[in-house]
Amino acid sequence: MNDDFRDAKVVLTGACGVFGRYISAAFAKAGAQLCLSDMRGDALTDLVAELGLKDGSYLTHTTQLTEAQSCADLVALVAREWETPDIVINNAGVYPSALLMDTPVSEWDRIFGVNLRAPFVLSTGFAQLMKDQKNGGNIINISSGAARRVRPTTVAYCTSKAALNHLSKGMALEFAPFGIRVNVVEPGFAPGSVVSPLSDEHIARVTENIPLGRVSGPDDVANAIMFLCSPKGEFITGAVLSVDGGNSIGN
Repeated sequence: MNDDFRDAKVVLTGACGVFGRYISAAFAKAGAQLCLSDMRGDALTDLVAELGLKDGSYLTHTTQLTEAQSCADLVALVAREWETPDIVINNAGVYPSALLMDTPVSEWDRIFGVNLRAPFVLSTGFAQLMKDQKNGGNIINISSGAARRVRPTTVAYCTSKAALNHLSKGMALEFAPFGIRVNVVEPGFAPGSVVSPLSDEHIARVTENIPLGRVSGPDDVANAIMFLCSPKGEFITGAVLSVDGGNSIGN
């Protein structure tokens, strides 16, 4: 399956996060060209070195996803250097924890700015490039089982991901005439995020309740994304695929 992605042009937001590193490593191994986006420029430099990427095989962009101009600059960079991407993966997200009455409006706006508005802005921008070049393409939005299971202290996050799932289905409908497929992957639990740190107690509690008994590994989400973007997934659009060891179905 990996041969399907040799020289494919892949845009990935949140590239320096836990899942971003997993996904970027898989596509780099498959011979894809990468546009790595993250809000931390120094971390992007480290990631390029970590992946052993060669000059000419990658782009990087320090993106502030809550800023419209920064998102526009990312789309413009890809248009200038590649004309159009083949695959766009909206992976970046924030996972804050607070009760609703303790959540300032500014924090609510930040959560929705990163988790929902940015995928809308980037997906429509990149879809326009795909439409203009008439090559079709794939958009993958990274959501969460939290879209279907609400719990106290994460209501804003859960709501943003539920909205992202619906947005993705709407994009799948509207982009289909242009050969652009849009799907959602809901990853499993993978602790280690610098942006959204979790306590050891929280990590242990979640892990022991996962039906298949482990956290998400480096290959789990990447394999799901590659399947959906490959010829084997050519008749799939508007789908939501959980890759979480059964975590979202109950325990």
